[in-house]
Amino acid sequence: MKEVVINPITRLEGHGKIVIVLDDAGNCVKAYLQVPELRGFEMFAVGRHVEDMPQITSRICGVCPTAHHMASTKALDDLYKVDPPLPAKKIREMVYNIFMLEDHALHFYILAGPDFIVGPRAPKEERNIIGVIGKVGKEVGLKIIEMRRKLRKLIEMIGGKVIHPVFGLPGGISRPLSGEIVENAKKIADEAIGFAEFTYKVFKDIVLNNKEYVNLITSEAYTHRTYYMGLVDDKNKVNFYDGKIRVVSPRGVEHAKFDIHQYSDYIAEHVEPWTYIKFPYLKKIGWIGFVDGEDSGIMSVAPLARLNASDGMATPRAQEAYEEMYETLGGKPVHHTLANHWARIIEIIYAAERFRELANDPDIASRDVRNIPTAIPDVGIGVVEAPRGTLIHHYETDERGVVKKANLLVATQHNAARIALSVDKAARSLIRNGVIDEGLLNMVEMAFRAYDPCHACGTHSLPGSIPLKIYLYNTDGNLLKIIDRIS
Repeated sequence: MKEVVINPITRLEGHGKIVIVLDDAGNCVKAYLQVPELRGFEMFAVGRHVEDMPQITSRICGVCPTAHHMASTKALDDLYKVDPPLPAKKIREMVYNIFMLEDHALHFYILAGPDFIVGPRAPKEERNIIGVIGKVGKEVGLKIIEMRRKLRKLIEMIGGKVIHPVFGLPGGISRPLSGEIVENAKKIADEAIGFAEFTYKVFKDIVLNNKEYVNLITSEAYTHRTYYMGLVDDKNKVNFYDGKIRVVSPRGVEHAKFDIHQYSDYIAEHVEPWTYIKFPYLKKIGWIGFVDGEDSGIMSVAPLARLNASDGMATPRAQEAYEEMYETLGGKPVHHTLANHWARIIEIIYAAERFRELANDPDIASRDVRNIPTAIPDVGIGVVEAPRGTLIHHYETDERGVVKKANLLVATQHNAARIALSVDKAARSLIRNGVIDEGLLNMVEMAFRAYDPCHACGTHSLPGSIPLKIYLYNTDGNLLKIIDRIS
């Protein structure tokens, strides 16, 4: 037996490695995605005042801080039993759609884009944003960068900071929008619509018009039949900011639809000894190992899962693109992992359309943006759809609002079991007879990259204690004591 190790894996948030096991004939018999990093944010939260959580949890990841900030803020609304004024909700949702738009653009053009725009087997030194710009031209590259810059600047103007927003408070937001910000939002929203349409055209021209790429997307190497989960509104349309959680089976039949406060009735977590990431699964189906199918509780979140779990998009142009995808790929649900990229672009269109709707809503100019909480805190749960899928924050506090327990169920965790299946299946399908090269190894990485995983977000703490050594030195550099906790 022989091992091939990809370490570190590339173009994702966080760290990880893939171990590929070969038999004597050079065929892959097993592949593991291991996440060696550990982030202890659930433990950091204990003993802190709960109103600090929207700022603390936004530090989990510099790519999706707005998702954690918003889920945390909504958990505080619930904790203090305070309903924000309608204008505050609309402003929050507008900011969130701006964030989803720019984050999806980051993944499509910079993280995943090189695999299609440059080519999955192109030399590794070309599979990056420089290679993308070389293919699409400097003018197009500058357009992408400029659009993301404008979107991020608008988030900063409303949220105080773009990396770590500070505007969300229990019961609303920190300040109303100025007339200048409202007018700026309307202008950028119109530009965002054009950018979304441009991105869809890029995808059609480069990916859908390439038969080899379409065959790759629909190949069995990148196909798993699992359950799918996502937030939907009261008409079962995709919604990033609010709604109920809907789960559909591998046949597309509704398995469950529930309020966020019921999540522990439907979702459980499995732990493996070889990784720091947990594996959520559907409790009523059960965990039977790393297998797909209707009898396995493994589920998926992320863009494709959201579309599979919904009955459509809530804006007209996104709905047209949604129908086009399912018609092209043979109906719902679509089980092809690489179709996440197509779904992600449909969500870019939706985010742009919803952004424009909200930017032109008179309510966002209102000065009524906060209801002050008065209730004694106890338990609060909040949910949003992060770019990578369903994100849940759950806090329990004492009567002073000091955190006793925190549970963060992150999108990459929900996807972890399916990602493990995807990496293993891609490696088994692609690596045969000892033929291994950089291009093939990148195609194995493409199996996880489609989910846009964030392992910085996805690893928190294992049951029990964390192995730890603390070395205490005095000011002269002499070792005074070692505190050793090994279990």
